[in-house]
Amino acid sequence: MDIHTEEHILLHIKNMVCDRCIRVVREELVALGVVVRDIALGEVAIEPVDAAMLHSIREVLLRDGFELLDDRRSRIVEKIKTAIVELVYGDAERIASVTLSDYIAGEVGMDYHYLSSLFSSHEGITLEKFIIQQKIERVKELLTYGELTLSEIAYALGYSSVAHLSSQFKKVAGVSATEYKLHHIHDRRPIDHVR
Repeated sequence: MDIHTEEHILLHIKNMVCDRCIRVVREELVALGVVVRDIALGEVAIEPVDAAMLHSIREVLLRDGFELLDDRRSRIVEKIKTAIVELVYGDAERIASVTLSDYIAGEVGMDYHYLSSLFSSHEGITLEKFIIQQKIERVKELLTYGELTLSEIAYALGYSSVAHLSSQFKKVAGVSATEYKLHHIHDRRPIDHVR
């Protein structure tokens, strides 16, 4: 939790990384009788509740694969993850027009070098590797759909060339992008499990 006023409590939630996650969290909270004021990726504003209800919220969210974040560092790391997911799964124009370090610093509102260091110490993986893994999972998804060429995928994810994407894909996935597509390999991971 972060902000608590007479009007609302702002809960920060780990693994809440997509629109479907927002829907599930809203439905679960409403089913508990909690009044949801506002909800977005990674956070929800609710009317004040007692400690017993907060415990129930924590248990329900855990059952669905979410987690309430109580410390500041965890909340910052979750903001970083949310920013990356929104960028990688957003529109191609945005990812092609920004530098990742500037984008992340702007979204979180902190110095990139601090964020990178915090992320690495908290997650046990560098921020750069996390970004690459998210991008490769997105490539796998787009290859599975078969609607875009590898060149279009490279552009959509901000790669400098198809060769760069192909090299990174093979290093992370263990097979080439072409082999992945031709052999219908289905080893995708949910975006909240990418590490």
